[in-house]
Amino acid sequence: MAEVLLFHHALGLTEGVRAFADGLRRAGHTVHVPDLYEGRVFEDLAAGVAYSSETDFMARADRIAWELPEALVYAGLSLGVLPAQKLAQTRPGALGALLIGACVPVDAFGTAWPEGVPVQVHGMEADPYFAGEGDLAAARELVAGAADRELFLYPGSAHLFTERGTPSYAPDAAALCAERALSFLEEPEGVTA
Repeated sequence: MAEVLLFHHALGLTEGVRAFADGLRRAGHTVHVPDLYEGRVFEDLAAGVAYSSETDFMARADRIAWELPEALVYAGLSLGVLPAQKLAQTRPGALGALLIGACVPVDAFGTAWPEGVPVQVHGMEADPYFAGEGDLAAARELVAGAADRELFLYPGSAHLFTERGTPSYAPDAAALCAERALSFLEEPEGVTA
């Protein structure tokens, strides 16, 4: 079973984030879900993004990661993709990355994606943030020509499509995303040490 470090999105450590983590735990994986907002939760995405810029979001994520073993799968939801992708690219021992709702160009954190670190990127094909702000293009470039890197697009325009209890929640896409994430974590040549 894999050990996963999951970073929350701009709304904070919500019930939806906890539910996603619990789904991975029920399958037997160890999942760490740090609260980078120290208890703050937002209903508005813009307010959450603004708050993240007032905090040491990335530095907090780094500190937490370095307190854990190296052999981790880094996972992120939307804003949480930034520290997940950075750590998967730069911290030795990374076993994989699950990037949900976001992806930045590889050169944001280095010159290349590390060999032997599998990745899955998930997003909605008409999400104005994912498809409209360059994340989809970055994801396509990341997975191009690599057998251990996958991009999954879901129909719709919701950004936080895995976030239960919000208008953007897309149950079918969320269930398929979770199923694919579990398959990724259980692949024998993939992320299990």
